[in-house]
Amino acid sequence: MKPPDIQESLLQWEENYKRGLLSFWMMLLLAGQEMYAYEMQAAVEALSQGTLSASENSIYRALRRFTEAGLVRSELQPSEVGPPRRYFSLTPAGRELLEAFIRRNILVFQSPPVAEAIRGVLESEEQVEVKDGKR
Repeated sequence: MKPPDIQESLLQWEENYKRGLLSFWMMLLLAGQEMYAYEMQAAVEALSQGTLSASENSIYRALRRFTEAGLVRSELQPSEVGPPRRYFSLTPAGRELLEAFIRRNILVFQSPPVAEAIRGVLESEEQVEVKDGKR
């Protein structure tokens, strides 16, 4: 059996992983400030430290889903340049959902057993690199 191409496998895994993460990054942004859809595209990429980029269509689809679910509200505000812009912010239900998601899915990475397991993987990789002379 041929060993898997690690880069290809990583890209496939990340694609699936990132589809779900867009909601997290968008809601995290909206928890901090009101934003209009167009500026969210660059803000998601910046906040995720370049690990996630989203098309404008993906942003709009997500905002529409969030609004329909009562997680986000929008308000039309005048713009200094051009037509008025629709700004989005989290509703109390949206904030509650984000907090619950963080507690259940993000903070687990800070728990000692999980953090230790992650460090163990990374440290064993470093030891292999040193042993193989890659450092």
